This record gives sequence, structure tokens and C-alpha cells, in this order.
Amino acid sequence: MKKLLTVLFSFFLLSSPSVFADDISDFSIEGISIGDSLLDYMTEEEILEEIELRKYMYSYFNEPNKYVEVYLWKDFPTYDFVSVMVKNNSTSKYLTDKKEKYIILSVYGTIRYMEDFEGCKLKRDEIIETLSNRFPNTQKIETSYKHPIDPSGNSLKDVTSFIFDSGNRVEGECADFEETLRIKNKWSEGLSISVITEEIVNWLQDH
Repeated sequence: MKKLLTVLFSFFLLSSPSVFADDISDFSIEGISIGDSLLDYMTEEEILEEIELRKYMYSYFNEPNKYVEVYLWKDFPTYDFVSVMVKNNSTSKYLTDKKEKYIILSVYGTIRYMEDFEGCKLKRDEIIETLSNRFPNTQKIETSYKHPIDPSGNSLKDVTSFIFDSGNRVEGECADFEETLRIKNKWSEGLSISVITEEIVNWLQDH
């Protein structure tokens, strides 16, 4: 409950019209924003280790290596962990500015709800109710589907999206992985609040 209240309080602090009316550029999750360099939060060695560790996660995509999800394992005040998406161009010789290689394109804050999908959705819906009042000019879409990473069809996602005119999104999502798969891969499951650019949205839908 404390974490839920902290999440809601965080969104309340961001409730001024200048922040919520138009787009996601001023949003942050645990102080991390779209357009930041990941090098401001991790060393390049840590980033490369994460890229190697996580490269399997989107193997079922048409362009599986175009982007990569990197996890930041720190003691965050609100979320259990935070992850971001960056272009997987870490070895590109054409980018002379190293920081350009690691521009953050999406940010995800996650609170664990292990084996408690219904509890996760109840808490997510409380947050969504608050966000609905903050995003009156966005398109709101609710979707539930089987996670494509699980061939058994027993892993589920339940997502509410707020879509801006730019194509960028803010989402509240609950994930429930099939237990054998989750334990085998040492995955977490639960509530995620995310800020996602259109670039990443288009890639995530291409599989």
C-alpha cells in the first residue's frame, strides 16, 4: 500500500497542465526521463553486460536486436526496479559521441506482484483512474493478451494505454507469467508504469 500511495503521489506532483496536457517529454520515473543518456546512470561496461544478458528477451521479434532493454538494479524509493530501452548500437563506429549510443527511448518502473495477478490489476486500476483525469485529451485503450514469448499461451498481459497525438504513450500494465517459465528464467512479474516513445511502440508491435 505504501508503494501504491507513493506512485499516486508522484503522479499528483506531475499534475500541472504544462506537464500532462501535451506529451511525455517532461515525465520521469525515478528521475529518469526520455532523451537522457543511460551513461548518466550506468557505466558503459555495465550497459554492455546488460545488453549481452538481455539480448534473448525479444528473440521472437522481426528485428530482435534493433533495441535492447537494460535493467537498473538500484534501491529506488518507489519501484522495485527500473528498466529502459535504448538502440542496440553500442558498437557503432559511426557515432562519435559515446552518449548518443545510449539515448533512453522508454522507461519502465516495476513493482513486484508475484503470483498475484488480480491484486496487481486492482492496484493498477487505482493508478489508471488517477491518470485518466490527468490525460483528458489522449486516447485510452485497454487490452489483454497472451504473451508471445510463452508458447503454452499461459502467460498474460493486461495493459491500459494513454496514447498522445505524437504516438508516444504512458501505460499501466500487469504481467502474469506461467510459473515454470518464470522460475526457469528468474523473471519477475507485477505492475509496471511506463513512458514509451512512438519509435519503441512501433518496434514492439512488429513481431
